[in-house]
Amino acid sequence: MNRQQIWISLITLTLFAVVPPLTVLFDQPFYLDMFARIMILAIAAVSLDLILGHGGMVSFGHAVYMGIGAYAVGILSYYGIDNGFIQFPLAMLASALIGLIFGAMSLRTSGVYFIMITLAFAQMLFFLAISLEEFGGDDGMSAARSEFAGLIDMYDGVQFYYLIFACLALVLYLLHRLVLSRFGMVIRASRSNEKRMHAIGYPTYRYKLAAFTIAGTICGLAGALFANLNEFVSPDVMHWTHSGEIMVMVIMGGIGTLIGPVLGASAFLLLEEYLPEWMEMVMTNGGEHWAIVMGPILIAIVLFGRGGIHALFASRGKIGVKQND
Repeated sequence: MNRQQIWISLITLTLFAVVPPLTVLFDQPFYLDMFARIMILAIAAVSLDLILGHGGMVSFGHAVYMGIGAYAVGILSYYGIDNGFIQFPLAMLASALIGLIFGAMSLRTSGVYFIMITLAFAQMLFFLAISLEEFGGDDGMSAARSEFAGLIDMYDGVQFYYLIFACLALVLYLLHRLVLSRFGMVIRASRSNEKRMHAIGYPTYRYKLAAFTIAGTICGLAGALFANLNEFVSPDVMHWTHSGEIMVMVIMGGIGTLIGPVLGASAFLLLEEYLPEWMEMVMTNGGEHWAIVMGPILIAIVLFGRGGIHALFASRGKIGVKQND
């Protein structure tokens, strides 16, 4: 992460940090929940970027780990275990274990086969969740918010918001350090030329499997937070369309930039929230067809916005430096 990326990250996190006082100032509590949701999905997108942007592993079933984390909280809550110090570690551990198992099999393939097998594994767990009638099946299940021995009141919107904010900031910092480490260099080099890495003696399979497991663990954290935010868990959270949305967030923000997926998640969810309203103002019943506009926007970003939203901010920074010189 270069100096520009660090500045973009700091500015982005600062904007998230000032949301709660602004919602109080303008008496708009709705935005507290909306930006909390953005940050949770940003954590999931950042975890995908670790393997997609830095490792070149196109996982099309990444939302399954978010679902596992959410169901870990929901199932424990169902049995009366609301302690967050138990729920969150178990959610991350379960996601890590599934990530390790799925990764161990998926990474023996490559290209389209890797994409399809990650999708197949995700759909397998999706249909398993639907079949669990004990936990609501297709209808989902309610989940009480976690308890942290009085240290954090999860039903207090501001406290819960800053917990999510702290998780996002910590994940960004840890992944920043990881990517710059020797481990991260091996992952990035394997994406560029795996055969050469084999030739000089690096066991790339182990490194990629470790990265895959770490990504699943972080996404499980996002799932645990997501279950707390909604106080509800359903199989939809691990459907392949949700995996596609997370991938779109990464692409929109900028692949391989860490902070880019945060920008992409923000842009995607804000468009999803306000585009139907804007369409409704332009034409009658236009809100029902908001995807007609959303599609071309995404295509335009992919075709013409190389580097995503992050590249737009970075290019502005470069122009500013040249002008100052």
